[in-house]
Amino acid sequence: MAARDLQERIKKLIIDRRLPSGAPLPTEPELMAHLGASRNSVREALKGLQAMGIVEIRHGFGTYVGTMSLAPMIEGLAFRTVAGHYRGEDTLLQLLQLREAVETGLVSRLAGRVPDADLVELDALVDRMEEQAAQGGDGIAETDRAFHATLYRGLDNALLGEVMEAFWDAFHRVHTDLGGAPQDPLVTCRQHREIVDAVRSGDAIRAEGAISEHFGNIRARVSTTGTQHPHRCHNERV
Repeated sequence: MAARDLQERIKKLIIDRRLPSGAPLPTEPELMAHLGASRNSVREALKGLQAMGIVEIRHGFGTYVGTMSLAPMIEGLAFRTVAGHYRGEDTLLQLLQLREAVETGLVSRLAGRVPDADLVELDALVDRMEEQAAQGGDGIAETDRAFHATLYRGLDNALLGEVMEAFWDAFHRVHTDLGGAPQDPLVTCRQHREIVDAVRSGDAIRAEGAISEHFGNIRARVSTTGTQHPHRCHNERV
C-alpha cells in the first residue's frame, strides 16, 4: 500500500476518533493490524505525517497527534519566495500582496468594532513603537507584529490568526535574508497611529486607506530588494 494512502487512512483515524493534539495514537502493531500494512510502511507513513506536523513521534514513548501548526506552510512559503527571487521573479512582492489583500479585506470589518481594551493596547503598542523609533528602531518589527495580531484578535478566528502569523513569519524571514531598504521608523509609527484612529472612528473606508498606505510603504521598500547571488545571502534559515 502506498505511503500516501496510509497517511490518508491515519488522518481519517484521527478525525473519526476525534483525537486532540497531544493524544496518543494506537501503537505501531495496532496500526499495522488496523491498516493491514507492514511495519516499514506504517513507519514511512508516520514520518511523512510528522513532517507535516500532523503527528509527533516520541522515540521510546510512542506516536501522538501533533500540534498541526502552520510551520510547514511557513517553510514552504519562505523557500518558494527565495527560490523564485533568485530566478528573477517578484515572489517577495507577491507574498506581500497576498498579505495585503487579506488585511485590507479584514480591516473594514473591524471599523468601529474593536473592543475598547484592544484599542488601549493598540495605542500602547504605537507608543512603544515611537519610543523604539526614538532609540533607532531596534525591536520595532516585533512590536509591529504584536500590533497586527492585536488588531485582528477581536475577530475571534483562531485559524485566521495562525494564517496571519504564517504570512508574517514567511515575509519577514525572507525579507531579512534577502535585504532591502530599511524602514523609516517614524513613518511606521505614523501609519500605525492612523490605523488605530481609523478603526476607532468606525470609518471603514478610512481604515482601508490606512492599511493600503501602510502596505504601499512596504511595497516601496520591497521594490528596492534586488536579485542577489544566493551565496551572498544569509538564507540558511529558509
